[in-house]
Amino acid sequence: MKPFEIFSAVPQRAEVAPDAILDSPAFLAPCRIGDDTFSLRRPDVQPDASGMLALSIAFGDEPHELLLAPSPRFPELGKIWDARADVPEPVLLALAEKECGAFFQMLENVVRRQMKLNGIASASGEQKVFLELSDGSLSFALTRSGAVVSALGVLRNLDLGHETIRSRTLPCEYEYAAFAADDAELAALASGDAVLLPEIGSIAPRIVVDGRFVADANGVSHKIDDALAHVFAAAPGEITLGELFDAQENPAAVASPAQGSPLKIVKGGRPVASGRLDRLSGQPAFVMETS
Repeated sequence: MKPFEIFSAVPQRAEVAPDAILDSPAFLAPCRIGDDTFSLRRPDVQPDASGMLALSIAFGDEPHELLLAPSPRFPELGKIWDARADVPEPVLLALAEKECGAFFQMLENVVRRQMKLNGIASASGEQKVFLELSDGSLSFALTRSGAVVSALGVLRNLDLGHETIRSRTLPCEYEYAAFAADDAELAALASGDAVLLPEIGSIAPRIVVDGRFVADANGVSHKIDDALAHVFAAAPGEITLGELFDAQENPAAVASPAQGSPLKIVKGGRPVASGRLDRLSGQPAFVMETS
C-alpha cells in the first residue's frame, strides 16, 4: 500500500476537516504557473497585509479579495509598488492583468472556478488565508471562503512526509504465529498445556496495526480476517505513521520473542488464552497459563 492509501484508511483521516488541512503546517498543494510547477504552502511568517496590493476578484459569482505581496515575478508592478496609491486604477489593473495572468490562471485551477478581476479592493476585515509559492518567490492571501477552503482543504494537499504527519502514532500488536484450531480445541486448553509454534524463529513476526493493516516482509496490506488462531505478544505496542509508510519499502524489523515472554492467543478478534513462550522437545511452544 502507498502512504496515501494508508493515511486515507486510518482513523485520523476522518478527523481531518478541510479547515484543519488548510491550517496544517503539512499543507502542500501542487500548482503550476505557466510551464513551471510549484507547491502552495503556508508561510512561516505571515506578511503584513497593509503592504500588499488588495484586488477585488470573483470566483464564479462569489466576490473575494486577493492580496498580493511585492514579488520578483511581477517586476513592472514592483517599479510602481510604493507609488501604487497614486496610479490610476485602470492603469494599475491593466498592469496586473498583464503581469499576473499566469498567476491568475493558477488560482482558477486550484480553486476550480473561473476568476474575474473586478478592481482595486478597499481594506476589509474579512478573514484571509495566507499562502506562498514553495520557492518563496510570491506571497498572497485569499478570502477564506467556503469555496477556497473546500477546494484547497483536501486530503491530497497534505505532505505525508511532514513530521507532524509522520510522528502520529497508531496502536499495534506483534504477531508471532498462527495455527488452525476450532473453538472446542481452544476452550479445552488447561493450565500447563502447550501448543507447538514452529514458526517462531523461522518466520519473521508481523505487525498488526490498529486492526486494519498488516506490515510484514511483503510490505503493508489490509488486514484480512480469517478463522485461524493467532499468537500475539501479550502487551500492545505502537507504531508511527512514518514507520508504517516506510514499511512498504523497508519492512520493519521485529525481534522474535524471548524465552518466557508473555503471549496471548486471539481468534476472531477475541482473546481466548494467555500464556508464555517456552520450549517443548526443542521447539518453541505456547504454554497455557489462563483462559
